[in-house]
Formats: sequence, C-alpha cells, structure tokens
Amino acid sequence: MNRSTGYLLVLFAIFAYLSWQLVTPFLGFVLAAILIAFVLRPLQTRLERVLPAGVAAFSLVVLAVVGGIVPFVLVALVVAEDAADLVRDLEPDDLAVAELERWLEDELGVEVDVTEAVVDSAEQIGTILIEQTTAWFSVLTHTLIGLGLSLFVLYYLLKEGDALMAWLRDRTPLPEDVQDDLYGELDEVMWAVLAGHVLIAIVEGVIAGLGLFATGIPNAAFFTFVMVILSLVPLIGAFLVWGPAVAYLFLTGEPVLAVALAIYSAVVVGIADDYLRPIVVDRYAELSPAIVILGVLGGIYAFGIMGLFFGPVVLGALLATVDVLDEHYERLTDAERA
Repeated sequence: MNRSTGYLLVLFAIFAYLSWQLVTPFLGFVLAAILIAFVLRPLQTRLERVLPAGVAAFSLVVLAVVGGIVPFVLVALVVAEDAADLVRDLEPDDLAVAELERWLEDELGVEVDVTEAVVDSAEQIGTILIEQTTAWFSVLTHTLIGLGLSLFVLYYLLKEGDALMAWLRDRTPLPEDVQDDLYGELDEVMWAVLAGHVLIAIVEGVIAGLGLFATGIPNAAFFTFVMVILSLVPLIGAFLVWGPAVAYLFLTGEPVLAVALAIYSAVVVGIADDYLRPIVVDRYAELSPAIVILGVLGGIYAFGIMGLFFGPVVLGALLATVDVLDEHYERLTDAERA
C-alpha cells in the first residue's frame, strides 16, 4: 500500500465514521424507509412504464402514507384507548385482591394492602410522567422529524433505486454472475422474512384476536395487537395471550366459552402456523425458527422496533453470503491467483 492509497483509506474511514454518526439518531426511520422501498419496488418498476420515475415514486409515497401510516396510527390509537380502558377498569374485586391478601396473611403471616400499594405506585408513576413532560416532547419532535426523513428517503430510494443498485454493482469487486447469486439470495431472504414471518404473524394475530372478540374478552383490540407482535417469535406466539384468556373465562364462570376459545385457538391458529407458514416460506429462502427467534430478540436490542424485521434478515443474509462464498470460492480463488 502506497502513501496515496493509505491517505484515501484514512479519509474514507473518517467520513464513514462521521456519516454513521449522522445516520445513527434516525437509524430506525432509515431502516423503515428501506423496508417499505423494498416492498414497493416492484410497483415502482411497473409504474415507470407509464409514468416518469419521480411521479411514480411520489405516488407510491402517498400510497404508503394513506395505506400504511394512517391505518397504523388509527390502530395505534384504538390499541392505546383499549389499554387505557384496561387500566382504568381494573377493580380490586375483579382481581380477587381480598382473596390474595388473605392468602398472603394465612400462608406467609404477612399483612399486605395490595390496593394501597398499587395506588401508591400509580401516584409515583404519574409524578414521574409529569416530570418527564419535556422528555416526551423531545421524543415527539424526534419522531416527527424521523417520519419526515423516512418519507424523503423512501421517495429517493424508489426514484433512484436502479441507479443505486447499478452504482453498488459497479463498485462490488465480484463477477457479474456471483453478484447475481448474492443479490438473488439476499432478495429471497428479505421476502422470506416479510412474507413468511411478518405477514403470517399478522394473520395469526388477527385470527386469534377474532376468538377473543367472539368470546367477549375485555380489551380484545389491545390483546390482538400484542398477539401480532408475539407471533413474530416462532414457538411462542399468540399462546401467551389466548392461554391466559382461556383461564380468565374459566375463572369468571364461562367454561363453555373457555373450551370454545381453547379449541378455536389451538386448532385454527395452529393450522395457520403449521400449514400457512410453510406454504409461504417454501416460495423463498427457508429460515430456521432458531434463526428467526435469535434475529427477532437480538434485533430489538440492536435496531429497536425495526429489529423485529431486520434481525432475521441480517442472520439470513449471513447464511446466504456463506452459501454464495462456498459455491464460488474455488473459482474466485483461482481467478485471483491467475
């Protein structure tokens, strides 16, 4: 390495670090824009046949706002209202607080006023929330700026996506066929996560939620949202919600509804997971449940909420890269020596 090359590499490292510092505060929003752009890219390609690229991209951004963000905000408001009702409607009698206090006194010899403890805790939480008003305002401002940034990034990813991919391919030191295999594998991994896990999780959560609504579980909208999130984690899924819901129906004197919910959830939701997921996943790269679980849980720590989607993608991309390397390693090594 000569001095000129070393100087350029140092400059690259400095600017790469500074650029990362600029992106980090809005990393989740940038990842969201990349995810949406990936999903909408096929539509962008079709629209560009009849519309200018800029017009097509703007139309899809509007579609993303109207068809994605607005419904998401509405659902979030309903879930938030449901959660607020859940907290507001909690009564000591409903929670069998008196029986719990008697049990603690009989078994442990400890007198505990559970209601007073909960009220004191709620007052402390309320005080903390009031004191954190400034922090909440800062979070709201950051979120609004991030959403605006996401829309701009989404627009330019759609409008100039082909140019960006061409630029990446030109600067990737791999033969064209190897790049085709690599990007093809990454594309399959991305669709496997989105269609085979995210979409199936939404379907499973909604199907399980219908059972909650039908059996009269309170605050069913909130618990349906929770089941959608939990369904992103294989082998755990919605059971963590509908299982306690079945127990709740038994304890409240509704054994018929409890049995009906248990059968419905175990059979219908189980069929959706056992049959629908393989049908969808088999069209793309097949990812082990262990990869998905590790990706989801680790992704949340690494990327925040977007880690639910990008965690499995990162691990799947690693495996895809290993497959491509294994397939082409000898040829690439021979070409390097020649």
